[in-house]
Amino acid sequence: MSVTEKERDILARTLYGEARGEGVTGQIAVAWTIRNRVNDGKTKSWWGEGYAGVCQAPYQFSCWNKTDPNYQFLTSVKQIPFSELGQARIAANQVIDGKVPDPTGGATHYYALSMKKPPAWAAKAKQTLKLGGHVFFKDVP
Repeated sequence: MSVTEKERDILARTLYGEARGEGVTGQIAVAWTIRNRVNDGKTKSWWGEGYAGVCQAPYQFSCWNKTDPNYQFLTSVKQIPFSELGQARIAANQVIDGKVPDPTGGATHYYALSMKKPPAWAAKAKQTLKLGGHVFFKDVP
């Protein structure tokens, strides 16, 4: 699958918005969750098509919600610090290019431990990884 520079940029910005405090390892895990959605095998995925479609699908990744404080950084209204965006780009490219294995075990969902309570879907899903401030899941009903 050919991935455009725009899609790579949107994935990197999503990693910044969702996992900038996690380091490269945590960003790789989030990127793999997105890649697993992109490659879910369905002809038309309800998650969206391609990296940009999945990342920017409404209510899938909160950093793209217009009311989220990260949104202004993702849309370049505010500048993302160069080194932080660079780190996110490295993680995004490593995952897109298949240079790192999937540490999430096929996860398609995660949530941040900073949430007041876990999302309802987590109770019936299979947890695959807990890394930094995120918990990853697959087989989400």
